Order: sequence, then C-alpha cells, then structure tokens
Amino acid sequence: MFPPDLIREDLRDFTGYSSARTADDGRPATIWLNANEAATGSVVDPEGAQRRYPDPQPAELVSALANTYAVSPEQVVVGRGSDECIDLLVRALTAPGSQDAIVQASPTFGMYAVSARLQGVPVIDVPQRDLGTIWEVDTAALAAAAVEHGAKVVFLTSPGNPTGAVVPTDAIETLADALAEQAVVVVDEAYQEFAGPRSAATLLSEHPNLVVLRTLSKAHGLAGARVGSALCHPDLATVLRRVQAPYPLPGPVTDLAIAALAFSVARSVDARVAQTRHDRERLAEALGADPRVRTVYASEANFLLVRSPVVDELLNDLRESGIVVRDMRHLLADALRVTVGSPEEIQAVQQALAGAVQDTSAPTEPPTTQPAGPVPGPRPQHTQPSGIPTQTTTTTARARGIHS
Repeated sequence: MFPPDLIREDLRDFTGYSSARTADDGRPATIWLNANEAATGSVVDPEGAQRRYPDPQPAELVSALANTYAVSPEQVVVGRGSDECIDLLVRALTAPGSQDAIVQASPTFGMYAVSARLQGVPVIDVPQRDLGTIWEVDTAALAAAAVEHGAKVVFLTSPGNPTGAVVPTDAIETLADALAEQAVVVVDEAYQEFAGPRSAATLLSEHPNLVVLRTLSKAHGLAGARVGSALCHPDLATVLRRVQAPYPLPGPVTDLAIAALAFSVARSVDARVAQTRHDRERLAEALGADPRVRTVYASEANFLLVRSPVVDELLNDLRESGIVVRDMRHLLADALRVTVGSPEEIQAVQQALAGAVQDTSAPTEPPTTQPAGPVPGPRPQHTQPSGIPTQTTTTTARARGIHS
C-alpha cells in the first residue's frame, strides 16, 4: 500500500472537483446537456469537433502511455507536461506554508524550487559532486537531509539537467527504501530515452513511495504539445487526479499524443534518439576543440554542459552568429548548456567558435615580409578548472524563475 501519512493531511479525504465528465455514471446516452457547452460548433470548427469538453484522463492515451512505459494504466497520471506533474506532487504532499520541505540536488531543474516556493515550503539543497568530467548525486546525503529536515518530497533528475549524468537505479532503490515511511522520491526522467541505464519505472512495483516523471517533449519531438505523465502507485495517482484542475489536455493534443505513441511511429523515435546520440559526440568534439573551453561533461541526455573561464565570450560569439544556447550562470558561475541540434546546426556552432578563435589569434599588424603559415592556438584542455566558483542554493530556495 501507499503510506497514507505521506499525503497532505487535509487532502486525504479530498474528492476534488467533480466535472461533468467525471460525474456521469457512464450509462449509454445520446443527448448531453450536463456541461453547459455550446449548442452548435464554432465557425472555425464547423464540424463541432471541439464543442465538447475533453476527457480529463483520456483512456486511450493513458493506455498508450502505460504500454510505452511498461506500467499499468492505474499508475499513469497525464498532465500538461511534466511541469504540471511536479506542481501536483508538491501540492498534494506538502502543506502550504509548513515545514514540509522538499530536497533537491543542485545543479538541477529549477521547477522543483519554483513549485516549492509557490507552496511556501522550504527547499533543502544537497549539492552534487563534480568529479571532473561527470557529476554524481550523493543519495546517502539526500536521505540524511530529508530525515533531518522532515522533508516530504525528494527530487532526482536522471539524466540530470543540466549535468547530463544518470543516477544509478540501485542508488535510487536504496534511497526509496531509506525514506519509505517519510518521503516520496521523484525521479524526473525527461531525457531517459537518450540514456543507457534502465528506467526507474522498473522499481515502481516494489517501492510505493517512488514516482517517475516522463514526457513526450524530448525524444518524441512534441514539446509544443505539452504532454507529460507521472508514473506512481495507484493510490497516489488517485490523489493527484483529484488535485489536478479539470480537463488538463485539449482534445487535439490528446489525438496527437496517441498518434505519436503508435507502434508504427516507434521506429522514427528510435531513429531520432540514435541520431541524437551520434551527434552528441560530434558536438562534444566541436566544443572541446575550442581552447577557451575547460570542460565538456559526459552526457546521457540531448545536451552538453560546458564550463569556461570566459563563458561570456562563448555566449557572445555564438549569439553573434545567430546561435542561442542556455546561459547556466544562474546555477554555475562559468557554465553554459548546448542542445544537440541537427547536423547543420552543430556545424554552425563549430564554425562560429572556430571563426572567433581565429579572429583572436590573428596578428594585430600586417606582416612586413612574406606571410608565414597560420600560428596554431593553444591546445584544448579537458580538465576541470581550479578555483572557479560554483553557486549553491541555500536551504531556502532563491528561485528566480523556471529554468528548463
């Protein structure tokens, strides 16, 4: 059973809003006059396809997601991206303005702290360890912090954003065991398709306090559709559905998501993932070739985290070529994050950086004799910089916005 004490006390008997769709007893009907919908379709929707409210949890989509992630439909809650699922979990498990803290491991996705701040609960941060070319989450320290501060939710991101590193499933299992009666462990797997290790969803049947978040935004290429899901114990899923606002997914979005999860489409998703993994290595080489880059971290996601003592130069050089990457200095004082784009976009990044390096190494005055060959620049270094400050979050979150 899911431990009922993990649910916010005042929500344990909460039934939520009973919409016109959920209140109907399901007996056959031909005339629907229970939702105050328009009697006829809009002129922009002459067939009236969007005249009716959608199903709050579309059965066909829930079934398709359950099949994709190898869980039962009772374990699936569909939301407007995994962002909504994060918000639902924080609201369902922590009392507003209380000391029901959440725990996170920085640097990490900013939405956990934002949701906690909106709920008025503390954010306890346990910084990850920078091992030089990869990051490591200290799950034992996370467990200790959760116990010390009475936390109700622990957030992990695997692969991590912005680190690109995975948290081993055996470490996740140990953490869930350690907090079985105290906190819910949430594993955000937005980038799981690009990773090698198995999903933490394989642990759900043995760990009622474990939740796994998935999305169609990344590997499935549907970021604009905003379809995410929480995979969890059926008892917790019931609570999350009651907390959720009615009709979270528009009908056209549901249709698109169902089509995207069809067996006939799976091969194209696999091809996209394979191409991204291949291009990730090419992008890493292009970034590492720049002598101003100190570290390109290993990644199991569709992006790379880069550190440089002159990160502002890199950002400016790329922007001058019309290339926008993610400035990560709100989390790490010397970092940026680059998404693995198309082969053409990666080539553009390579050319922009190479051109900037060539400009900085060019002589300031024209030679008076026959020009010699080009002077090679310094060789790229791939070691961790020393003495570069990193930003860590205090136990009370200083969230400045949603950082995706």
